[in-house]
Amino acid sequence: MNDRVDSSAFPAGPAGAGEPAGAGASAGASAVTSGAAAAVPAPDTVRRAVRQALGTGVAVGVSGFAFGATAAAAGLSVAQSCVLSLLVFTGASQFALVGALAAGSGPVTAAAGAFFLGVRNCFYGLRLSALLRPPRRLRPFAAQWVIDETAAVSFAQPDRRAARAGFAVTGLTLYLLWNLTTLLGALGASGLGDPAVWGLDAAGPAVFLALVAPMLKTAVERATAVLAVLLALIGLPLIGLPLLPAGVPVLLAALAAPAVLWVHGRLDGREVTR
Repeated sequence: MNDRVDSSAFPAGPAGAGEPAGAGASAGASAVTSGAAAAVPAPDTVRRAVRQALGTGVAVGVSGFAFGATAAAAGLSVAQSCVLSLLVFTGASQFALVGALAAGSGPVTAAAGAFFLGVRNCFYGLRLSALLRPPRRLRPFAAQWVIDETAAVSFAQPDRRAARAGFAVTGLTLYLLWNLTTLLGALGASGLGDPAVWGLDAAGPAVFLALVAPMLKTAVERATAVLAVLLALIGLPLIGLPLLPAGVPVLLAALAAPAVLWVHGRLDGREVTR
């Protein structure tokens, strides 16, 4: 970026008007400098992102207790439960996997359902890559933290610097807490009892909705959200039997965005032709 200011672009002050010649150029240069300074993200935005990230990481991280206990109840060892949290690190997929195993599904079927549920992180990754623009050497590590919570915190920030801070702090806090509470939950599974009674597995979706809801400001965004919910509801169990395999409703919900944008584009086209 060229920081030089062409003084000819600013008219000099009139001679004899109590202002030396060239004062207009100095004022113009000051205005440009002030504008550049205003473009720098305020420290407040970064601090706000860090506070939001810490709150999200702590609130969702404790739900690892529920996963550890559920995994142990499904027959996984403490080591297997911890390896899942270390390597997979996406709560919904992990719960889907151990839930399917507990219901008697084979490992391949259970893993397939968890895989389909985790595909949504690919969509987050596409947008986060453009938003954060991480250095190439850090991308493989950042990819491990592309989950619902880091995406929601990053998208809620007003600038790239704050988004990077929100992503990093959310990812680090949640990764450490999730793995620690997974270990403690697996070790103390017998003492915790039924994990569903604690309701910790609902912490993640609740925090995600609280972060995303304020971002739905336009009619198109709200329509997309409503349609996505309706598509996801297709997979709810009917009389105890799920209509679709685990993970497929999430993929269906992803179709809401192109569908709403297509309808919106058609409506705009009709308005133009009138």
